[in-house]
Amino acid sequence: MYNIAIIGGDGIGQEVMSACEYLLDKIDIEFSFQYGEAGFDCYNKNGTTLPEKTIKIANKSDAVLFGASTSTPGEPSPIINLRKALNVYANIRPIKSYKGANCLRNDIDFVIVRENTEGLYSQVEYHDENKVIAERHITRSASERISKAAFNLCIKREESKVTCVHKSNVLKKTDGVFKESFYKVAEQYPQIKTEDYYVDAMAMYLITQPQNFDVIVSSNLFGDILSDESAGLIGGLGLAPSGNIGDHNGLFEPVHGSAPDIAGKHIANPCSMILSAAMMLDYLGEWEISNNIKDAVEKVIADCKIKTPDLGGNSCTMDVTKAISKELI
Repeated sequence: MYNIAIIGGDGIGQEVMSACEYLLDKIDIEFSFQYGEAGFDCYNKNGTTLPEKTIKIANKSDAVLFGASTSTPGEPSPIINLRKALNVYANIRPIKSYKGANCLRNDIDFVIVRENTEGLYSQVEYHDENKVIAERHITRSASERISKAAFNLCIKREESKVTCVHKSNVLKKTDGVFKESFYKVAEQYPQIKTEDYYVDAMAMYLITQPQNFDVIVSSNLFGDILSDESAGLIGGLGLAPSGNIGDHNGLFEPVHGSAPDIAGKHIANPCSMILSAAMMLDYLGEWEISNNIKDAVEKVIADCKIKTPDLGGNSCTMDVTKAISKELI
């Protein structure tokens, strides 16, 4: 039995999480779910976006599933703080073409490995009467650690190249350290090809030649922006899962936000949440069922009969979930 922390959050987070739980209940693996609160609704109830109780539940679990959270003005991001609390330093974001979805190309299959603990997302900001300052923290240790994660993932995926993304021509000190650390680690993996691009050039190459990339590694903010851009190549955020991996914890979440404009309409695409759960199962060593879920999602999307509005259909969240579940039987 696996002890899984469930943190639905708010907005469509609760809806896609319910869909995910429905699917997990249909597979031949026993789970014990422990529930935690986080997000805007949690703040209104408890005065904090991430209660200590939720962190404890997450730390004691075998893995964590997170839905989505709405930004709370003046308060820190609960998902960023949860990642820090669990020390899940590698944010893994796969980008893959799906037949039946509006993809730029049918041969896109790469993954972005995003450093998850520092950069501008350190959330260190202060001001005086005239200016506001945000600190960008980049360390050699974290840069080397995320580079190793990228190279190891490249080997696991049986790929041949890792691409480093930075802006060291302008951010000479911080991104200089990131780039230097990447190439230092690369020396330990002579069988893997390496290259690096400035982030602005990379944003263009993702549009003009996405088929040429295998594993992409970048700092926190750049990785976040590029992964959302990349989701646009394959049909949108509804098809973009992610995993946050550390040495002792795994946190899995869809890339999309809480989408308050459609919350309560039950039309959110559950695929990114379900694919995130498949990543969780892979993390837990349940590779067969993980692959089966991915295959089931692909079949439903390719069939084109049951699709949520973001993919051009008129089906609801649970219609898609039940269709995926049926493919697993």
